[in-house]
Amino acid sequence: MKAAVFLLLTLLVPAYHTGAQCIIDNAVDLKVQSAISSIVSSTLAKAKLLCQDVSARGALVSCPAGYKPTSCACGMACGSWDIRSDSTCHCQCSGIDWTSARCCKIGL
Repeated sequence: MKAAVFLLLTLLVPAYHTGAQCIIDNAVDLKVQSAISSIVSSTLAKAKLLCQDVSARGALVSCPAGYKPTSCACGMACGSWDIRSDSTCHCQCSGIDWTSARCCKIGL
């Protein structure tokens, strides 16, 4: 009987303390998530998409520093283009007379 009571106590006492620790951990997690959510929400509310158009003669046009091309357009009815080096629009048809790019960045 003593062994059964001892065994029962050794199983219940750690389980009780573990449950208390989980409650504290959950409360801390909720506070941290709430703080992060508030910071992210206020930052995103201030964010704006800033865009400008850039064009050049020939098959290549580069966006200004800090901007990324989001789309390209080509002269001579060429619809084949790609973005090179994460900042330059390249028209793939031969004899292109002009290329333009829509360049954007996120401003805070």
